[in-house]
Amino acid sequence: MLLTTTSSLEGKTITNYYGIVSGEAILGANIFKDFFAGIRDVIGGRSGSYEKELRKAKDIAMSEMMAAARELGANAIIGIDIDYETISLANGGGMLMVAVSGTAVRVE
Repeated sequence: MLLTTTSSLEGKTITNYYGIVSGEAILGANIFKDFFAGIRDVIGGRSGSYEKELRKAKDIAMSEMMAAARELGANAIIGIDIDYETISLANGGGMLMVAVSGTAVRVE
């Protein structure tokens, strides 16, 4: 499956447009990860635990989107958009959400 954020694929001809496909993933962020990420934010540095969870969520969302495109007969997705959001919960915890979308196409 060819994937791109652009609206075309250089050297390829789009023969069919199948429409918009998407994938979503929402992962709970562990309270201890939240606590230690907060400390890192205060003293500086990167939050490896959040980065790992964001990558995991993005991979899940992308896999769902590619599966939806394959079901339509597509071999590529163009114009991919990736959105990241955090959802705060009443208990002080949080969740990470990744939503991806693009246009499923067939290219030759």
